[in-house]
Amino acid sequence: MDATMHYVYILLNEAKTRTYTGVADDVNKRLALHNTGRVKASRPYRPYNVIHIEEFETLKEARQKEKFYKSTTGRRRIKEMFLSQHPH
Repeated sequence: MDATMHYVYILLNEAKTRTYTGVADDVNKRLALHNTGRVKASRPYRPYNVIHIEEFETLKEARQKEKFYKSTTGRRRIKEMFLSQHPH
């Protein structure tokens, strides 16, 4: 049995203008990749800080949650739950 946990993470750039949602088994390592420009999608908006992490036992569950957060409803939820805690 694979004991690796999977995480959905939400990043907010320091300018507080962009979020990025992803899945990783090592969030700190992944954050370092984002902040060093090695993730093309987030490169123009760096640096980032982690504002939320959720833990899942399976990659499938993590991917489902990531898909939700990337949906219109999920983006709205991110804005309501997390961005109000990180005002400009």
